[in-house]
Amino acid sequence: MGAQSHTASLEEANAARLPIGWRDNCSALLIPLNKCRHQTLYAPWKCEDERCQYDDFIRRQRELSKKKLEEASE
Repeated sequence: MGAQSHTASLEEANAARLPIGWRDNCSALLIPLNKCRHQTLYAPWKCEDERCQYDDFIRRQRELSKKKLEEASE
């Protein structure tokens, strides 16, 4: 899994009124997700891109584990 960035620009985040705490690597996906959630009354089976933050967390954990193994082998 490659590192992907889905970061919205400052103008896009401001226009979508994203809270500062949600302006992470998945912020560009959060804008259409929030629109979908609003239109479908938060029906989770109707909106996509719900897993971006989880996938990002797993990617960072794998990188950390790999780094720790490399440091331990040195």
